[in-house]
Amino acid sequence: MVKVREDQPINAEGQIDVDAWMVRLSSKLSLSAVECEAVRSACLLAVEVEQAAIANENIWVTGISSSKTGLEMAEILADLNLDADTLIAAILYRAVREGKLQLIAVSKQFGEKIAKLIDGVLRMAAISGLQLADDQSALGRQSEEHAENVRKMLVAMVDDVRVALIKLAERTCAIRALKTATPERRLRVAREIANVYAPLAHRLGIGHIKWELEDLSFRYLEPDDYKTIARLLDEKRLGRQQYIENVIATLKAELAGALIEGDISGRAKHIYSIWRKMRRKSIGFSQVYDIRAVRILVPTVRDCYAVLGIVHSLWRNIPNEFDDYIASPKENGYRSLHTAVIGPEQKVLEVQIRSHSMHEDAEFGVCAHWRYKGTDKEEVQSGYDQKIAWLRQVLDWHEELGNKSDDNLLADHLNPSLNQDRIYVFTPEGHVVDLQSGSTPLDFAYRIHTDVGNRCCGAKVNGRIVPLNYHLCTSDQVEILTGKRESPSRDWLSPALGYVTSSRARSKIQQWFKLQAKDKNLADGRSLLDKEFKRLAVQDIDFLALAKTLRYNNLDDLYTAVGASDVSVSQVLNAAQRLIDADSTEEPQLNIVRPSKNKGDGAGVFIDGVGNLLTHIAKCCSPVPGDAINGYITLGKGVSIHRQDCSNILQLEADEPERIIQVSWGGAPDKVYSVDVLIEAFDRHGLLRDVTALLDSEKINVIAMQTLSDKNLNTVDMQVTIEVRNFNALSRALTRLNQLPNIAAARRKR
Repeated sequence: MVKVREDQPINAEGQIDVDAWMVRLSSKLSLSAVECEAVRSACLLAVEVEQAAIANENIWVTGISSSKTGLEMAEILADLNLDADTLIAAILYRAVREGKLQLIAVSKQFGEKIAKLIDGVLRMAAISGLQLADDQSALGRQSEEHAENVRKMLVAMVDDVRVALIKLAERTCAIRALKTATPERRLRVAREIANVYAPLAHRLGIGHIKWELEDLSFRYLEPDDYKTIARLLDEKRLGRQQYIENVIATLKAELAGALIEGDISGRAKHIYSIWRKMRRKSIGFSQVYDIRAVRILVPTVRDCYAVLGIVHSLWRNIPNEFDDYIASPKENGYRSLHTAVIGPEQKVLEVQIRSHSMHEDAEFGVCAHWRYKGTDKEEVQSGYDQKIAWLRQVLDWHEELGNKSDDNLLADHLNPSLNQDRIYVFTPEGHVVDLQSGSTPLDFAYRIHTDVGNRCCGAKVNGRIVPLNYHLCTSDQVEILTGKRESPSRDWLSPALGYVTSSRARSKIQQWFKLQAKDKNLADGRSLLDKEFKRLAVQDIDFLALAKTLRYNNLDDLYTAVGASDVSVSQVLNAAQRLIDADSTEEPQLNIVRPSKNKGDGAGVFIDGVGNLLTHIAKCCSPVPGDAINGYITLGKGVSIHRQDCSNILQLEADEPERIIQVSWGGAPDKVYSVDVLIEAFDRHGLLRDVTALLDSEKINVIAMQTLSDKNLNTVDMQVTIEVRNFNALSRALTRLNQLPNIAAARRKR
């Protein structure tokens, strides 16, 4: 039910009476003396900065009081039993947003937590700048995909449930204040709230805020329909609610007489919901049987049917308005008993009866309420669905514990480790596009249109030029730069370079190359493979056998497939690796370096980069698998394995650090290959560091390195001996080395 608002107390000077307001707030919440004083200080600060803004003509002042709005927001949040930090953030939010108060000043006076809450709401305020299509109504005819993406982006931006609640409170105050606004502003704000914030409140399960947002936005978007339904209702909302309370009292007495324990709740259907049902089912007002409804929760299925008998014995049921979703559940698993009866005063009443477990399934399980009712799609993304469930869980937790919870428990709930599998970004026009996590500007371009992706020559993110393999984040605004004669690059398909992550973009690029002339694909494929095998110094391969391994009749077909990107270079390299290993009983072209095989009682201990050494477990600390360990090279007894916190090894580290080596539990890789890599580069500061850092990031072991510099030509030649497992790892390392600044060429030594 929409809450009836109380006017804010005013003192003799016509200003808000903060002390009287605090007394009213204290009656709703159990705040400590320290918390009350902090909230009071926030109220006084909000009034003070507003008065200063009015006196200073250079500061933007709206026609709506920011301090009164802040107090109204705090009252809405107090009804949700939120903490003092949330109330303070709500009181100060409008002042910060309008530039009357700096966020750094809030942080200094009230703490970083409150400043962070306000900053989170400010980030969500970017949604208010979206221009929803004017020629499409927000009540069902506006693009559902766009509205859904906006809601998903909002949820993805929220790491603290209180941020979403403050924003909902702010939008509730905004739509309440539309009475004096211009018709254009009324439509814009109502459309935004109907499309974004009312469904968000619905998904969070905050019924009374959802109902108020829906009814008020409906009032401005469809004024004629709103007035018609309001006239058809023969009583005001408070009267309907009083009727529900009388019905609940009657049912409680009947259940007590039948010795059935039941939880009963009720609600009076709001105007927008009535209109939506009439339109969806194409029925008249007289056929809407759930204007008044109650829900009864009982322990068992047997009790459900017993309560149904009690209801039908009290009031006459309406024919064809009984649904047994327990015996025949809905497709999404929803179970309940629904019946409509002629209740007291000859008024139609809907009754829902279900067990507690059915109610849990309906609210939080696979058949949760928001998945089958309202304007939301049935299909939801896993990360988004998980975040919504978390938000609702924390909201329920707030209502149950109020302000009595400790800070550690609060921190645990407000920092969920959720896997966000989608991101939501803006187009330059303000539309929201959903992409998988880790997407790049090229993924975005191909998501917009294939032609935009094919002609992409650059990208701007938030007005700044970025590389095409830049990783986008939620709320980024992306602009794609295109050229008339631009075309996809084959580098875009290289996984090592990370230009595209989505299968959609990759398939579009491959399709473009496939459509090119076969002769060009053949030449490009031959060039790619020749270049790669030359760089890897792989010789004497039976290319015909290689083609047949990949199920191509001849070498030209293989070249054409590579040129059209039907087969990647890495797939060819993997096939070549298998062919070399299978054909030769001799040592493969890449010299195999066998890993350490430890002898003795230290089985399961691997010594990286060391030959065949004897190992044994030290008896002083007797480490077991899972302990952090170090090794000590003894005289004639191999390597002694100690726990890292062993007093003996700590003493040995101090006395003989050169004999301490790194060891680990578990076996080593089956085999690695020792390869000499030649790097030709123009010398610069930090070049060697960048090369070694790149190899380290690829988890490649460096055995040896030689450098030769020419001061006259300012060039440097490096020979690096590395260990790799296969051609693919070597190819990836060479590809990434060639991308480093000042590197002229990186190839395998013949």
